[in-house]
Amino acid sequence: MMKKSIEKKGFINSIESFPIIIVFVILILIFLATATQVFSGYRIYMSFLQTVPPQLVIALGLTLVITAGEIDLSFPAIVAFSGFLFSFVFKRFNSPLLGLFLALAGGALAGYINGLLIAKIGIPSIMATLAAQFFWNGFTTLICEGLSWNIIDIRGRFLHILFVGRIGGVVPVQSIWALGLAVLIWFLLNRHKFGEAIMFIGDNQSVARVVGINVEGTKIALFTIHGVLAAFGGILLTLEMANFWSTQGAGFLLPVMAAVFIGGTSIAGGYGTIVGTFFGMFIIGSLEAGVVATGIGGYWVRLVSGLVMAFSIILNIVVSRESLRGTVRKFRRKQSLQNLTNRAGEASSDD
Repeated sequence: MMKKSIEKKGFINSIESFPIIIVFVILILIFLATATQVFSGYRIYMSFLQTVPPQLVIALGLTLVITAGEIDLSFPAIVAFSGFLFSFVFKRFNSPLLGLFLALAGGALAGYINGLLIAKIGIPSIMATLAAQFFWNGFTTLICEGLSWNIIDIRGRFLHILFVGRIGGVVPVQSIWALGLAVLIWFLLNRHKFGEAIMFIGDNQSVARVVGINVEGTKIALFTIHGVLAAFGGILLTLEMANFWSTQGAGFLLPVMAAVFIGGTSIAGGYGTIVGTFFGMFIIGSLEAGVVATGIGGYWVRLVSGLVMAFSIILNIVVSRESLRGTVRKFRRKQSLQNLTNRAGEASSDD
């Protein structure tokens, strides 16, 4: 019986970000019970699949950055900058494809500059990316003169259908893109040497250098990737709204960071979880609508959100500690068995 219990615990601990998945399931069940009319239909879930992907795409990149022991506060401004580039090119040249490439290139440029400042010059990432946030935000506002740009003509075009269309007229395509990117980045972090390098750097940069990892090059690539993902999130948002405004992305900073941290990625670096970020973002994305749908006043939204986040983090820490204790116990048992085997071998050789 005890053996079965241990095996069951081991199986649960082997599921990546199991606590956050449980929190997400419990949250949906609570909403189903307290707002049955809303959450028993499919429309609310389609709404989540429409609104969450832009932030989720950015959160995936931020997970990689934080796993490397760094931080990036510039992505809200990159969202606006990329949205402007796309809208400007579309309106001026009537070319959505050119707009897409230039917007992604703009995000890559912003991320690359962040990487240079942090990896080559040695500016702390929190300061470098905070400065970048102000710069790109101000630059975007300056070149668009603070105006919003209507690009309603994009609707019905191939690029619009490809990125934010509806499968069967119901399922938002951006959710498929977000899921595909989540799978790709999971493999990058957990099954590729680049992900291994990121975790080494986040754990100990000196050790990373000793084992032959190009720390500076990896960081530059890392921030460039996040810049591209932030730009793609901005493109999804601009296409879905068929509109650009200079402050778009301004409200993304706290929700995206919250999703990464409640998902279980270590704030100190060295460990990151894409699965945790994925479910963490959907928890954050569903909270406000869910709380309002239950009939609780809007003033309660932030309070309930804080409680759910705190519970998620505590559960993550408790499960992680139990997993660590189990690993330590397993190691000690293995060491004890090895010692007994060695002693038995010495005794037999003496005989």
